[in-house]
Amino acid sequence: MAENEEKGTSELRSALDNSKKKRRTGVIAGVAIVAAAALVTGGVLIANSLNSAGTPAEAGESADASKPLSLRLAVSEDSEFQSAISEVAAEKNLTIEWVNVNDWVLPNTELAAGSVDGNAFQHILYLSNFNASNDETLTPVFSTVITQWGIFSATLDSTDDFPDSARIAIPDDPSNGGRALFILQAAGLIELSDDAGEFPTIDDITSNPKHIEVVPIAATTIPQQFDDPSLSGVVVGTSYFDPSQNIGTEDALYLDDSLDEKNLPYTNVVATRADNVDNPAWAVLEEAYADPRVAAALEKESFGNSVLVKVPVEALREKLADLEVLAKANQ
Repeated sequence: MAENEEKGTSELRSALDNSKKKRRTGVIAGVAIVAAAALVTGGVLIANSLNSAGTPAEAGESADASKPLSLRLAVSEDSEFQSAISEVAAEKNLTIEWVNVNDWVLPNTELAAGSVDGNAFQHILYLSNFNASNDETLTPVFSTVITQWGIFSATLDSTDDFPDSARIAIPDDPSNGGRALFILQAAGLIELSDDAGEFPTIDDITSNPKHIEVVPIAATTIPQQFDDPSLSGVVVGTSYFDPSQNIGTEDALYLDDSLDEKNLPYTNVVATRADNVDNPAWAVLEEAYADPRVAAALEKESFGNSVLVKVPVEALREKLADLEVLAKANQ
């Protein structure tokens, strides 16, 4: 990661750049629809990078391809993206059962209890807070997607239009709430203490010229409260909005650069228990995520608001360990 930092390039952005070089031929030939969609969404290419550790196929060559494998994975919602992953995985002799739970706590508690083999719903910052709060050792298996976040309003056209004492909703959990506060700071609406760390709270706001009232609410409900007349705006991931709301990145008053190095903690992962990391099914599942048809399904479902990325698992686990130390210090 240090080499990337010296060049001013983030781990995440390098992932996409490497992908374009190594998979350009396959992507053009196999999924022209993805390339076309990328042009429509402002040139954001849905892609998976390969790293020096080898491709998922190479990593899983030791597994017996003729032996049926299965995984039970907890998620927070059903999606066509998951269906595409299941279809591709089935071709590789891997059966996936998605277990849909209705909040953002159960996927981890079910995993820790052994009810599922893994989960696919969270970024490593959220995972670090869960591990620190529950004395658990859940760990990433591989990276999946990162979602763009922004500031949205049903009534305003610019961040300059926020009135004095405007109410802006942010997620109420520590990791996503902190991300929202960083975005409000980047947009010039507030300033945070220099020692706020990775988990800033409302108490870390040191400057608030417009006397904005930051309103923490459940992240999953923010899209439904987007047009609440009592709110001047919301800070949320662009993929959270329901497709029927027809809200995308172009509607953001301020859009965060999801591939900036500072956003590495918000890389989503497939996670499992520490004693299950050697399950041969993970390599097959990673292959499925890397399939162009899965990229196309994500493009269709997220309208370009999420991108598939491949960050080396060692980098994810190192960052997770650092974040867990910070999370414990904040308890």
